[in-house]
Amino acid sequence: MSQRRDIVVIGASAGGIQALFEIVQRLPADFPGVVIVVMHTSPNAPTVLPKLLTRSGNLPAKHAEDREPLVAGQIYVAPPDHHLLVRSGYLELSRGPRENHTRPSVDPLFRSAARAYGARTVGVVLSGALGDGTVGLLSVKAHGGIALVQDPEEAIVEGMPRSAIRLVEVDDVLPAAEIAATIVRLAQQPGEAIGESAMTDDKRAETIIQEDIAEQARDQRNTELTLFSCPDCGGSLWQVDEGPLLRFRCHVGHAFASEALMSLKSEELEAALWQCVRLLTERATLTRQVMVRNRFEENGTRPNRADDQILSDERHAEVIRELLTTMASPTFEHGETLALAPSS
Repeated sequence: MSQRRDIVVIGASAGGIQALFEIVQRLPADFPGVVIVVMHTSPNAPTVLPKLLTRSGNLPAKHAEDREPLVAGQIYVAPPDHHLLVRSGYLELSRGPRENHTRPSVDPLFRSAARAYGARTVGVVLSGALGDGTVGLLSVKAHGGIALVQDPEEAIVEGMPRSAIRLVEVDDVLPAAEIAATIVRLAQQPGEAIGESAMTDDKRAETIIQEDIAEQARDQRNTELTLFSCPDCGGSLWQVDEGPLLRFRCHVGHAFASEALMSLKSEELEAALWQCVRLLTERATLTRQVMVRNRFEENGTRPNRADDQILSDERHAEVIRELLTTMASPTFEHGETLALAPSS
């Protein structure tokens, strides 16, 4: 019996909207799988993509919600400024770190779908610049899934398709219309329906990172690359113990005893937190100014979303300010204290 491929994840960026419409309008109303889409968007601008997809095809489309169950025959779209992740039977939204300088990013969607559903996953890379989606498509293939890529000759922006073709053993390179037909054929093959994960969640990378952090905390990384960055140049630091003395050195040559590095990290932390206060205050103030400027154009009304953003920014700025005034300085057992702020 053939493996049913009913978890379809699609990644697109510049020029990808037309290809996405080509695919969606050719999916039948009784499509037995789910379609999950990441389209690179501005983090601050609302998107009407779900409405446009619903109007252009036979399947309903919506912005995904956190912990939302997967339902066959539905198109889910990543909301602005959130990664969209696939879990076993449901979706998860995350504001985790940007990947390829974007959020949402295609790679987290593809990786999470491959981990949750393995060979049932179909990854589709459409028009876009640079290489987002390539690493995720590698994960889809590694878990037994299918990799489809839009023909670069058809794509408005060929960067993403060409990157995927160059680095991934893709199953097919097709025009958007033929991608739709392939998706339908794969999803209609006999096999298990949407439900429990087809394979266990693979968290090798996360595990390695956590093990490295634990080793660093246990002082077990002598002569190895550490998790720390150089306060002077931003480069990685190596741990270079000299007898009982704990020292760190970057490849440029900047070197620090542990006490000096601790003091400089405290300064970096304080500066970063004050920068957060500044940015939150500036954004809240700028939002108020824009609302005043646009007030008459909007008939004297202010969008609730803008008011909520202002209150959120001001509240977060105050929380960080209070944290800065109460933050304790690091202290060693023998009584030596490193000041949070630089000494005069």
